Amino acid sequence: MQKQKRTDRNQIGLLMETSWEVCNKIGGIYTVLSTKARVLQQQFGDRLIFIGPDVWTSETPSPYFIERKTLMKSCASRMKLPFGITVRTGRWDIPGSPQVVLIKFDGVYEHLNGIFGKMWELYGVDSMHAYGDYHEGCAFAVAAAIVMDALAKHLKVDAGNIIGHFNEWTTAMGLLYLKMTDPEAMTVFTTHATSIGRSICGNGKPLYDYFSGYNGDQMARELNMEAKHSLEKTAAHQADCFTAVSEITARECEQLLDIRPQVVTPNGFEPDFVPGEAKYKTLRKAGRERILSIASSLKGYKYDDDTLIVATSGRNEYRNKGLDLFLDSIADLESRNPSKKVLGLVLVPAWVKEPSLELRSSLANKTVVKESPDFLTHRLHNEDNDAVACRVSSLEREGKLRNDVSVIYVPCYLDGGDGVVNISYYDILPAIDITVFPSYYEPWGYTPLESVAFGVPTITTDKSGFGQWILLKFVNSICACGVKVVGRTDSNYSEAASEIAHQLYEYSTFSQGDRADASEAATATSRKADWSYFIKAYDEAFEVAAMRRDARIK
Repeated sequence: MQKQKRTDRNQIGLLMETSWEVCNKIGGIYTVLSTKARVLQQQFGDRLIFIGPDVWTSETPSPYFIERKTLMKSCASRMKLPFGITVRTGRWDIPGSPQVVLIKFDGVYEHLNGIFGKMWELYGVDSMHAYGDYHEGCAFAVAAAIVMDALAKHLKVDAGNIIGHFNEWTTAMGLLYLKMTDPEAMTVFTTHATSIGRSICGNGKPLYDYFSGYNGDQMARELNMEAKHSLEKTAAHQADCFTAVSEITARECEQLLDIRPQVVTPNGFEPDFVPGEAKYKTLRKAGRERILSIASSLKGYKYDDDTLIVATSGRNEYRNKGLDLFLDSIADLESRNPSKKVLGLVLVPAWVKEPSLELRSSLANKTVVKESPDFLTHRLHNEDNDAVACRVSSLEREGKLRNDVSVIYVPCYLDGGDGVVNISYYDILPAIDITVFPSYYEPWGYTPLESVAFGVPTITTDKSGFGQWILLKFVNSICACGVKVVGRTDSNYSEAASEIAHQLYEYSTFSQGDRADASEAATATSRKADWSYFIKAYDEAFEVAAMRRDARIK
């Protein structure tokens, strides 16, 4: 008979996972946690607890948090917490409805200097050059570790049977604090992107051509990233199990953090986020009508329903997310004289001032904007130096974006209440024909995975974890799997733009039957990324954490 593993889910008393993005939708980590929650909930039930920051007020409550004061044996009112820490308990309003603890941590700030000194003494974490959001992240992380310890005691769970799972450098101080106060607890640390790797790319340095020559510590000093890098690197080495979300990120950690993750934990998706067939058709019709009416109002000419709608979305990182390459690819497509109108959508949040009042008026009155044609749905505080706005303006002046191929910039979160589109991102996704996510730096790549999950074919690059996964598991073709992975290096920008434009042109010639087949192929690909498959990597991570913890405390 096979020996039962120590980390059988029945052997884990509490699995507590913390992130700045618990009930706090900022970026991709929110998607990771919120989509895997149901599978974890099925495994652990209410032994699973997510811990996030309570950054909300009565005037601006979290739209994702449902307060339940009696959860966890009314811990919110009964636990005695230091440093003025207070908590609220409830459920996360996502599939699985897991338990959540939100933490007020303001009182931790005045104790940080002492904590930083202790972390230097015990683990060599250098917080001397800390600035910006370092203190905020550390204050929350320490509070999260304190709450983990208090919850275990309150629920009478032995410290040796708890797992504290910490995501990204912003919670790394909590992992070290928990290890200091509860050495028997198992700890897992996941990096979704190294802070120094992101900084190298964000500063315009070539990451890939000189990859093997980079030293993380040296680059941290050069880019003024010593504190974050030191904290992240230390947590990676001190965690009982260190994980990364893709093989490409694992190699980055090995090079820049001087440690290879023990387990790669790829990001899955929750199929419950995808609407059924009838609702999908309704959303597609309504979304296309809205998008095309906005484009017609802004540009002053009608976009018919057969317009090819191409979109990119995600975090507004001009180079890292490939927004530059997307725009130049659309401009390249113009030179190929497609047989139908092409509308490129840039759906990334920027420094919004207000919705375009003129556009809102024209939409209400079903007229075109009276001034010169525009491409912005919202006015920006910094229109003269926003990278996307400047590049679109430049391409239009150069005549590289004309009537047949144009770009609309929607610089806001699509939460359903932006004042112009007024449709949420997931509800607008069915209206799009094909997406492009030509990232230069992308540890995983949720946006292309979301796209194929909604049956929308996508083009991405081999510099994303998702793109690498596609190359490993599927035939690299929109017809075969709904995805085309384009190669990117530090020296093939023009070739990559040309290849993306070629793929878009080819897709524009597809018959309705061909598009339906590509959509079905995309959906089939997404099913292989269901969390029910990828969650096995976390089972392995928990097993590794148990074994390494046992060896550590002997």
